[in-house]
Amino acid sequence: MEFVKMHGLGNDFVIVEDFSGSLRNYDDLARRICDRNFGVGADGLVLLQSSQKAPCRMRIFNSDGSEAEMCGNAVRCVGKYLYERGLVKDSTIPLETYNNLLTLRIKTEGKSVTGVEVDMGEPILESNLVPVSGEKRRVVSETLEAAGRQFTFTAVSMGNPHCVIFCEDLADVPLTEWGPLIETHPLFPRKANVEFVQVESRERAVVKVWERGVGPTLACGTGACAVLAAGVLNGRLGRRAEIQLPGGVLSIEWREDNHLYMTGPAEEVFRGRLTGF
Repeated sequence: MEFVKMHGLGNDFVIVEDFSGSLRNYDDLARRICDRNFGVGADGLVLLQSSQKAPCRMRIFNSDGSEAEMCGNAVRCVGKYLYERGLVKDSTIPLETYNNLLTLRIKTEGKSVTGVEVDMGEPILESNLVPVSGEKRRVVSETLEAAGRQFTFTAVSMGNPHCVIFCEDLADVPLTEWGPLIETHPLFPRKANVEFVQVESRERAVVKVWERGVGPTLACGTGACAVLAAGVLNGRLGRRAEIQLPGGVLSIEWREDNHLYMTGPAEEVFRGRLTGF
């Protein structure tokens, strides 16, 4: 089984072609391949499969074996993979995901991909679709209790659920303590990705990410989009901002068509062949 290791701002993935549909037991496969001691090591396993709607369908399985609905960093990696290997010819690429059809625009210098812009679609704000428990509503600046304290949060889905929490100083956030408690809070029936956000200006925010099914990650593309949407809804950010993640910066814009657009890099690290899997 040949693979490519790639990352988007340090959020890393093992990418495997499965166009024949021959692979099985994806959850176990992901856990084994993503193990950083006994496997390749990654935040997730990305499978490229056949699609009737696009050049391929992307499926992503977290390092704990759970399937994620979406991953913005993985999407950019897949765009670079498809374009540089000649699997697509056009710099505008449709890509099928778990529950959506995205449009990617490849940015190049010569034959090299320097960045990828992704139309991430409209943010999902209705609580029953995020989902968040309770009556149907938009969850903006509500409170939840965890770790013996109250947090003010805004809920956004970008195809996967996010809990965005604004704070004064990220240095005061014990991510590994608070993250898993909020991820698995009863308010979130499908769990949640958690973003702690320190706003520096209307055009810039700094973020720590606790990713559902993974833990602390260096970047989260859907999380960066959720942060911008939550920032606009709370009057803290403008409709275009640079989102600083531990692994680097993503540019996010909420345009007049109500779609969020994410622009950032994708990098190939190495290629190899898996044995014993």
